[in-house]
Amino acid sequence: MKKLLFTFCALLSNTFLFSQETPQSLDQRIDQSFGNATSWFTDAILAEIPITENIGIPWVLIVLIAGAVYFSTYFKLINFRGFFTAINVVSGKYDEVDSPEQQPDIPETIKVEGEGEVTHFQALTAALSATVGLGNIAGVAIALSIGGPGATFWMILVGFLGMASKFVECTLGVKYREIAADGTVYGGPMYYLKNGLKGLGLSKFGKALSVIFAIMCIGGSFGGGNMFQVNQAFKLFEYVTGGEESFIYGQGWLFGLVMAIFTGIVIIGGIKKIAKVTDKIVPIMVVVYVLAILTILVMNYTQIPNAIYQIFDGAFNPTGVAGGFVGVLIQGFRRGAFSNEAGIGSSSIAHSAVKTNYPASEGLVALLEPFIDTVLVCTMTALALIITGQLTAGSEISFEQGVILTSKALESGISWFPYLLTVAVILFAFSSMISWSYYGFQAWSYLFGRKKRTGNIYKIIFCVFTVIGAAATLNSVVDFSDAMIFAMMVPNMIGLVLLAPKVVKELKRYKLAIRAKKA
Repeated sequence: MKKLLFTFCALLSNTFLFSQETPQSLDQRIDQSFGNATSWFTDAILAEIPITENIGIPWVLIVLIAGAVYFSTYFKLINFRGFFTAINVVSGKYDEVDSPEQQPDIPETIKVEGEGEVTHFQALTAALSATVGLGNIAGVAIALSIGGPGATFWMILVGFLGMASKFVECTLGVKYREIAADGTVYGGPMYYLKNGLKGLGLSKFGKALSVIFAIMCIGGSFGGGNMFQVNQAFKLFEYVTGGEESFIYGQGWLFGLVMAIFTGIVIIGGIKKIAKVTDKIVPIMVVVYVLAILTILVMNYTQIPNAIYQIFDGAFNPTGVAGGFVGVLIQGFRRGAFSNEAGIGSSSIAHSAVKTNYPASEGLVALLEPFIDTVLVCTMTALALIITGQLTAGSEISFEQGVILTSKALESGISWFPYLLTVAVILFAFSSMISWSYYGFQAWSYLFGRKKRTGNIYKIIFCVFTVIGAAATLNSVVDFSDAMIFAMMVPNMIGLVLLAPKVVKELKRYKLAIRAKKA
């Protein structure tokens, strides 16, 4: 904890000492200070286990993938068997199942119909707004530039496997949530680690894991949920407005300040206000982005079969690609896992606020997240990049070039598409930031109390980091983002494995309720 406080103080002190500096030197100073303050942590979390002489795989990635495979097996491929049920839940087909008349005795969860703060659809869009973002745009370009088209196959596989992990953690998020007297919902890994493991006789262990998760979640909200998002949005905005000739070139702090103001306006209202924004923004931005990508694919439809061939051929026969088969697999796995965050535990915080009496109903809704985020959006981005010839497999690009590469792919189809992408990227970044602010706020409230004043302190700090993120160069931001978010996985995955039998019971209970409705 002392190191985290030192890190934060170092960042703030170096951020505001710039009265005599030019904007560009300010950006450089922030990046250098940020990198120096966080390197100790990123080195530990992203440490790699050697696979070949030149290739290693981050140990946290091994745990994430192993967990996803375990849950897919343990729940008998719920990823696929529960897919259409999930769609029916989101569409409202089973809303009647939640009525008190259908199930008067609801143990261990919400006992009054309608308690909770958001609908199934709003919970899904709030969570999607945090995962469908710049990882789908910049992250895919980075993975394919390093690992070639074959990395796409492994991203898709991670997406399907991650559906099971998402189901488990979001079911538990609802099952062990707490509701304050004013109706505010508090849920997520902090609570199922504390309350769930207490029920297994592991009270102290559960409390320790919950505290570790909360600390990592706060850091993740500042990093991947905030700084990474605003940084990439600024880079693309700077690019489309003229690059070095842009009126905002080198003025990352100014862009960040504007984003911080708009973010602050929304997050003050809590999850209800966030849900009202995301259930409008997310469908629009996803549709806009998907339509732009579809336009490129339709214009080049004759090349789609060849692109698909490159994906499968590159996945298993990556001749000439950096790192060979293992390198391609790792790039696909890493970007896929970072994109959908399955097993991290973050999404369960948003899903915990849903209005339902059956935890498994929201777990099923949640499994749609990785499918939309990774299987659909990431795959379409990859196809567009391959078809337009923007990739040079094996030549690693900087993180700052990822979003620009996708922009160029769209520009090859229609000249004004980069401007459309810029709008979409800013909306992606904005929606991700407000959702992650809620995740961080929940973790902050768990550690420091639920008073309004305490929550406002977090929200102010979050907005400060928005300015820092836009000004820092992306190398330091991405390392820190990956490290903090992947670190959340450690305590979360322990809890998921130990509490999996509870999820089985909840799934059976919900299935019985559905059958009773149909009867």
